[in-house]
Amino acid sequence: MKKLTKSSSNKMVDGVCGGIAEYLGIDPTLVRLAWVLFCAMGGSGFLAYIIAALIMPSASAAY
Repeated sequence: MKKLTKSSSNKMVDGVCGGIAEYLGIDPTLVRLAWVLFCAMGGSGFLAYIIAALIMPSASAAY
């Protein structure tokens, strides 16, 4: 069973987008573009990223 964790190898800021991309099996660039679009639409993406960075465990701590 896969767990949703922050990526330790594919990260730009905190590994949230890389972790989501690894979990979904898609390119991390697509996830990052989606975050940018959410941020452009009222700033909800920025708040969601902060919450995800606080809640998601790192890949090394999850196993």
